[in-house]
Amino acid sequence: MSLSDADAELVREELGRDPTPAEAELFENLWSEHCAYRSSRPLLGAFESEGDAVVIGPGDDAAVLALPTPDAAETPAGERDGDDYGDTYVTFGVESHNHPSYVDPFDGAATGVGGIVRDTMSMGAYPIALLDSLYFGSFDRDHAKYLFEGVVEGISHYGNCIGVPTVGGSVAFHGGYEGNPLVNVACVGLTNEERLVTATAQEPGNTLVLVGNATGRDGLGGASFASEDLAEDAETEDRPAVQVGDPYAEKLLIECNEALLDEDLVVSARDLGAAGLGGASSELVAKGGLGARLELDQVHQREPNMAPLEILLAESQERMCYEVAPENVERVRELAERFDLGCSVIGEVTEGTYTCTFEGETVVDVDAEFLADGAPMNDLDAVEPERATRNLPDVDLEAAFEAVLAAPSTASKRWVYRQYDHEVGTRTALTPGDDAAIMAIDEAAEADALDGTDATDATDVTDATGVGLALSSGANPNWTETAPFDGARAVALENATNLAAKGAVPLAAVDCLNGGNPEKPDVYGGFTAIVDGLAEMCAALETPVVGGNVSLYNDSVEGPIPPTPTLALLGTKRGYDAPPAALDATVDDGSELLLVGGSGDALGGSEYLAQVGGTDRFPTLPETDPAKLIDTLAQVARHESTVAAHDVSDGGLAVALAELVTDEAGADVELPDHVAAFEETPGRLVVQTTDSEAVAELAGDVPVHTLGSVTDGGRLRLAVGEDRVETTAAEVRDLRDVLEREIA
Repeated sequence: MSLSDADAELVREELGRDPTPAEAELFENLWSEHCAYRSSRPLLGAFESEGDAVVIGPGDDAAVLALPTPDAAETPAGERDGDDYGDTYVTFGVESHNHPSYVDPFDGAATGVGGIVRDTMSMGAYPIALLDSLYFGSFDRDHAKYLFEGVVEGISHYGNCIGVPTVGGSVAFHGGYEGNPLVNVACVGLTNEERLVTATAQEPGNTLVLVGNATGRDGLGGASFASEDLAEDAETEDRPAVQVGDPYAEKLLIECNEALLDEDLVVSARDLGAAGLGGASSELVAKGGLGARLELDQVHQREPNMAPLEILLAESQERMCYEVAPENVERVRELAERFDLGCSVIGEVTEGTYTCTFEGETVVDVDAEFLADGAPMNDLDAVEPERATRNLPDVDLEAAFEAVLAAPSTASKRWVYRQYDHEVGTRTALTPGDDAAIMAIDEAAEADALDGTDATDATDVTDATGVGLALSSGANPNWTETAPFDGARAVALENATNLAAKGAVPLAAVDCLNGGNPEKPDVYGGFTAIVDGLAEMCAALETPVVGGNVSLYNDSVEGPIPPTPTLALLGTKRGYDAPPAALDATVDDGSELLLVGGSGDALGGSEYLAQVGGTDRFPTLPETDPAKLIDTLAQVARHESTVAAHDVSDGGLAVALAELVTDEAGADVELPDHVAAFEETPGRLVVQTTDSEAVAELAGDVPVHTLGSVTDGGRLRLAVGEDRVETTAAEVRDLRDVLEREIA
């Protein structure tokens, strides 16, 4: 990739001369789609990003949110005020590593984890949780399985080694990702007002210090590589653009960062990610309206004879750029040496331009703001996607039930999450495999930890006195391929329903917006629709979107990916307990099985149609105000009569019921037709309750339907119209174990 003629002319006009080779490479990378969001930034104003909880919103390395107090944790965000928030802050960010994970699935995915963790660190936070949302081609293709195995191994290796638990996420398989998988990773961190730093340079005369691994030639041109369609030979030709991670160095960097924060040595910080040192240092000073003077030959290097543009643009991992007061530089060096990390004094913050020298020669001299923010935005054509009509097949119930239950996207993801150490750090109260993860946050214990005690052992999850931090992330490509706008709205509602199923209400969201080549009007039309749909539903949920990532040009010889709006949603509840997604046949007072929430009466975008064929419109989303609906569902989940709760999503009600069955507890359920059994309208919970009248009273205007009864013996009996299907918990497990069975 190189600068377009128009961009090159704009640069020449600004500089009054031809750019140097190093300047040209800098502009190519920092003005790429990956860094400058040239096609997406005009759309992102649709998101509402403000709220009482928002300390720092979009534009920094990660967002910063104030956590509500335990007493206010279950109050919907729209009904809280500033007094309802405590002194504990969480950071929240998400990023993609899509192209690198295709070329080198292990290192591509691993370094995606490393990058989002460093984004967390650069805000003065300690990383406490990861979520991964992964998308691959058809599971019956060997190449998709190869990518799947490599990506999961890379995420588990890196996360396990650095001691940050991967507590949730999603996995989807769809033919549209055949030539371009997606790897989206979110991270949550903990900090407070005293430790908070930003990626905005503060003071001319301060020193710029590079701490971490030595700089090599790996990852050269990674930002521009991420801004192009994948070519047929990408797996071999683009391998040099993929970074190679070292999680043990990252762990040392995490602890060194904590030590620097403990002694208040960091004025501002930025991790070295896209466009390497050039990207991090220029963006750091540009945000402060300042400049910098860098001496590139002072950068500690691991390879000989590196050229200045290589030093500037290499995306070698496990590196941080710090702004430090001059009198504190030696102490920073001492702490870096204590943790066996390299440390280079590379320059200073100035009031002038962004200048880089190498062996006494000036190789870069440009205005930092022009370099970081001067890329012109794209004005692209968009074609609105067509809507599907109803053409349903006539299918045998038992065959459809088994096909949907065993489909890789709806099947058990245990093979994935059992490879992750999801309990390291002692904060994980609800582990993967449920609707949402819950992290235990006790403000007093966290304050002690951030003041110098062991930051990885701050909370006792058995002492439910604090705030339960509920986490969910993912998207459904079947939904957004069928109906990008309504599918994206459904993605937001579905993630919120996951939180509600565990009794939590949303606090804030971050998104990873993935699309194909935006220069194709139909692709850009679908991308525009997912942005607008996600923004509309998040606003209706009273949930600010506080940050995110955009990944375009996810296009290959196989074609463009479906528009994929991954949403990572963070919510809160009082305490750390939650109703399980498992039936209980031992309830003394008897119980009923209820469906709380309204039907959308359509199968469009469902796994059912993906398996048996046919088309349909996308389900009509609930008419109830979304924020009120989610609050109502959360209240139902928290009610003392609730024995179990599980949301209805991929695979519909039939799959939700099968997932609830255990070896000891089953269910007898009657449904009118296949649409009722398999439609995937979000905003619904299956609830086992000992007091159906109390649930109906709580629900108010939200529809409540009796599904049937809970039985002993672990057998699901499902009647759909004139047809019946019967299965056991053991048979369900066998059907849903397809990933482990096929990979093994």
